[in-house]
Amino acid sequence: MAKIDGFGKRCLLLCLKLPNDEKFGIISQMKKCAISIPSNISEGFGRNGNKEFNHFLGISIGSSCELQTQLILTVKLGLVDNNSIEDLLTSINEIQKMIYTFMKTLN
Repeated sequence: MAKIDGFGKRCLLLCLKLPNDEKFGIISQMKKCAISIPSNISEGFGRNGNKEFNHFLGISIGSSCELQTQLILTVKLGLVDNNSIEDLLTSINEIQKMIYTFMKTLN
């Protein structure tokens, strides 16, 4: 979980660099996704069995895909440069691989 926690913090720090007029737009969406990834893993762990856990892991994957899109949009909109998100995108890919691998073990 430590890798995901560090990732969430880095994502929230990037949000601080974005313009205030995006507070209720892309910043809000990015924060929700960054928080949703570990939150759904935790919620799934607390559910009744592997089937439900797997479902919540799938939701985490969806949130990570949303966040990837939002990060890429910040570059395309000229809000940050590509270097600002490369590390985050790499981390998202690693997290997705870990979650997919874990989902396979639950099946």
